[in-house]
Amino acid sequence: MTAGEITIDDPRAADVQALLQRHLAFAHAHTPAEHAYALDIDALLGPAITFCSYRAGGELLAVGALHQLDETHGEIKSMHTAEAARGRGIGRAMLGHLITLARDRGMHRVSLETGTMAAFGPARALYTSAGFTPCSPFGGYQPSPDNTFLTLRLA
Repeated sequence: MTAGEITIDDPRAADVQALLQRHLAFAHAHTPAEHAYALDIDALLGPAITFCSYRAGGELLAVGALHQLDETHGEIKSMHTAEAARGRGIGRAMLGHLITLARDRGMHRVSLETGTMAAFGPARALYTSAGFTPCSPFGGYQPSPDNTFLTLRLA
């Protein structure tokens, strides 16, 4: 893995905006609009969201966010690794950081929504390898053939 640092970041930063636009374009290219739940920059500025970036040598390589749904339940949002940085463990590092953040805040579980299409296969593999298991829709999501819901109980 490329040595880097994960910190809280501002989704309005120019390089972050560019990566988030690629994230939104990916989500909308592979998911029907009514089932694409990727957050835009304004939504990522919400008070219940902690937005993080992974940078190495000043270069932005990945982003991810933790959305606090309530005192004991968080949601992983906006996980995206720059295409050139994939396969180096950076997404896994970001996911681990967000899980630790949820634990440190006293959450009992973290959940996420991702697509069912083949393009989302690597994301699903990452989440299941980290211990996430299928769950019912949460946080206002509705069941659909285009979305899968996963959760991880935190010890």
